[in-house]
This record gives sequence, structure tokens and C-alpha cells, in this order.
Amino acid sequence: MPHALLADPATTGAVTAHTATAHAVSVLAADGGGTETVDPSGPVAQLIIAAVIGIVVIIALITWLKVHPFIALTIGALGVGIGAGLAPDKAVTSFGNGFGATMTSVGILVGLGSMFGKMLVDSGAADRVVDTLVRKSSKAALPWTMALIGALIGLPMFFEVGLVLLIPIIVLVAKRSSVPIMKIAVPALVGLSTMHAFVPPHPGPLVAISTVGANLGTTLAFGIVLAIPVIVLAGPVFARFAARWVDIPAPDMFGSRGSGSASDDPAQAGREARRGPATQDTASLPHGKSDFTRVISEPRSPSFTVALVGILLPVVLMLAQAIREATVPNASGSWVSLLDFLGSPMIAIGIAAVYAMIFFAIGGGMDRSAVSKSLESALPPVAGVLLIVGAGGGFKQVLIDTGIGGVIADAVKDSGISVLLVAWVVSALVRVATGSATVATVTAAGIMAPIAHDLSSPMTSLLVLAIGAGSVFLSHVNDAGFWLVKGYLNTTVGQTFKTWTMLECLISVFGLAGVMLAGVFIH
Repeated sequence: MPHALLADPATTGAVTAHTATAHAVSVLAADGGGTETVDPSGPVAQLIIAAVIGIVVIIALITWLKVHPFIALTIGALGVGIGAGLAPDKAVTSFGNGFGATMTSVGILVGLGSMFGKMLVDSGAADRVVDTLVRKSSKAALPWTMALIGALIGLPMFFEVGLVLLIPIIVLVAKRSSVPIMKIAVPALVGLSTMHAFVPPHPGPLVAISTVGANLGTTLAFGIVLAIPVIVLAGPVFARFAARWVDIPAPDMFGSRGSGSASDDPAQAGREARRGPATQDTASLPHGKSDFTRVISEPRSPSFTVALVGILLPVVLMLAQAIREATVPNASGSWVSLLDFLGSPMIAIGIAAVYAMIFFAIGGGMDRSAVSKSLESALPPVAGVLLIVGAGGGFKQVLIDTGIGGVIADAVKDSGISVLLVAWVVSALVRVATGSATVATVTAAGIMAPIAHDLSSPMTSLLVLAIGAGSVFLSHVNDAGFWLVKGYLNTTVGQTFKTWTMLECLISVFGLAGVMLAGVFIH
């Protein structure tokens, strides 16, 4: 995967104005084979002013005018390019190059991942995993089990879908176990949010990996290792305090599992479609007198083993390829080729999607029509995410082609400040301003991309995780997730700050601490 994409030669050759007042900067060429010099499109002061104004415009459009992030990023990117001295047509070309390259590397993965997640829900595989783990847990172990459930559900699914799926589980487990709801909700939400921030194939980590040129397998391995202590500390441990600060009853929004509308529980439509033929369960009194007759019609679902294998399959394939690269980088042979093929992100997630189409469908009693409908309905919800990710890639390319990225890279290197800390701060600032983790990730990754080519492969992966940690910092009233959690758990604004906002800050800060600690030993 290329570390950074360079503009076409016509663009870089044309933007040589003001070179007497601005120095040339180096970035990796598109083929990843070395560095090429990019002449800044204007004086350093002009570049910095254009970048600052562009970022402010993006934030203002999203937060003040409520413009869709895709439009805001597009306007901001083109404005930065023109303001920095690129000819308008060159700015458009640069943006298009970055958009296309990002969609090539990320778009396919997001699409396949979305299809897998939809099959996981509609087949009942997600229900099976959750029900099995909860049933086997003691009351004391429930917070830890809920953290595991949140992480497993968060591994293949987008945050919003995972959140809507988890809420009925959180409410009903809290009611049936008589455990304070915050001891149940906090660990589950932490598991979900941590996976969203650190672990591919979520759009944020994927676009950051593509933008800065990190190795996906290495980032996946580091992300999982980092996620474990973060989930423990921000989840079950913090839940003890959250339950004291916000002692509220479980809301009465779900009478039984899946009793809400399809909009309340995304698994409901698939669950109804999978109900088998009704069976009678008759309880008899003495002398053959019938007490009552129950009609039972339970939905089918895949076994726990089948569901768990499907969730972990792409992770295992990508990790195996990463371990091979780390342990025997110069190995050759048919087994190496096969492992590298199966471990490539597109193939690994594609295999998982095919596995879901076959084994989830069979176990869930879905026919071909139901499978087709499930896969088709998986794509429209991610269209907006894909456009935002692509626009972020275009913005990154403009920063590189104008030379702004090189100027920022030089400033960071000369400052002596840790690159990882700078990445976290940039991502956190955009997150706080826009309320979007995805926008924060793609913006910060674009800004940090020129710096990444001087880093080792492990450090580049840590850079991705630092950006991911910053992207979840301080969720507040401009974040849709804030209001979703508030509405579902029936908390006040103040109580939501004490729980949801606090746990997001803990994920971010603990994530940064873990990344900085790892950075001491990895160079």
C-alpha cells in the first residue's frame, strides 16, 4: 500500500511559483519506492494561512451551517488548494486523485465489512453470541462479559449500528440481573467505541492506515493489544464509579428482546423473518386437566461457534499475515504467497462476507431472497461514510501537492515534540470542534501524512492509533452519539457528561498513554 500519493507530474511541475521564498519538501512517491521533491505552491506564510483558514471553514460549515461533512471537506480542500497557490483546475485534479486513491484502498473494505455486519445481525448470529455469553456469566462477571460483547459486536460493525443493537441488550440484562444499569452500559459502550477507534475494518482506522501508509496487519495487532487495557480501565473499572455518580433505573423502553420497532432494534426484521413453525407446549394438571397451552415460535439462529468463527475469521487471517511479515520477512514459497493472499485486507474481509452468506444464512434459516435483501440493504447506510472518507483523502492530497504537508512535517520535526502527541492533539481538536470521529480521523491523517514517511513501519501504526485515540476525545452536544446514548438510557445532559463523555475521554487518554508508552520502545 503506498505511503502517500503524489500528484501527477503535470501538477507538481506547474506549481513552482514563489519557490524563491519557499523550500522544497519531500514526500514518498506514489509507488512507494522513494521520495520525490514537491515544490511548495507559495510562500510558507501563504501555505500556513491557507491551511488554517481551510480547516476553520470546514469546522464552521459542519458545526454552524450544518453542512454535510462531505461537502464541507470538498469545499475546504479546494479552497486550501487555490488559496495556497494551485491553479483551480490543478486543485480539482489533486482532490480527485486523493479521493480516488482513498476509495480504492478503503471503499471496497468498508462495503464488504458492512455486508458482513448486516448478515451478522439479520441471521441472528449477533443474538446468539450475546445470549450465550450473558447466560454463562455470573452477576459479578456481567460487566466484564458486557465489555467482551461490546468488543465482539464492535469488531465487524459500524458504531451507530452496534450502538442501536447493544441498547436493548444493555437494558434487558440490567433489568433481569438487577445490576445497576451503568455497570452494564459503560463496559458495553467502551468495548464498542474502543474497537471503532483503534481496530480495522472500521472506516476511521482504515482511512488513516491508507493515508499515512501504515501496515494494516501490524496496526490491527497493535490496536487489539492496546484495546485490551483501555477496555478494562475505561469499562468495568470506571463503571463502578459511574454507577455511583449516576444511579438510575433501567428505562422501560423494551418489554422483551426485540419487542421494539425495527428502528429500535436492527435485528428485529431479520428475527421475525426467521421464525420457525409454531409448536405447542402444554402443561397438564392432575387427572389430565389442561392448565394452559403456550404457542412457541422462536427464531432460528446460527450456533455460537459458527457465529464466533465468522467474527474472528478476518482478524485471524490478517494477523497471520502480519506475524509472518514480522517473523520471517524474507521467506518465500507457495505457503507465503497463500498466506499473504488470504491475509490481504480485501480478501480476508471478503472471505468473511462469503462465510456469512453461507453459514450464517444456513444457521439462521434464511433463503436466497432474504440473503440478497440483507446484503442490498447493507450498502445505503454507509454511502455517506464512504463519501466523507473519500473527501478526506482528497483533502490529504491537496495538502501534499501544495507543499503544506511538508511545511507542517518540518515544523513538527524541528519542534522536538512527539509526532504521536501532535497527531493526538490535532485529531482531538477536530473531534471536539466537529463532533465527528471520522472527520477528525481523516483530517488528522491528511495533516500527518507527510510526516509518516520518515517513520518506521511500527511507528506509523502507532501514529494511526494516536489519531484514533484523539478522534473519540470529549464527545459532547455536537456529537450524534451523545444524544443517542442520552435518549436510549434516559439520562439528563449532566448525567450523560458524567458517563458517556467521561468514558470517551478515558478511552482517548488511556489510548494516548498506551501509544506513547509503546513509542518509547519502538522506533
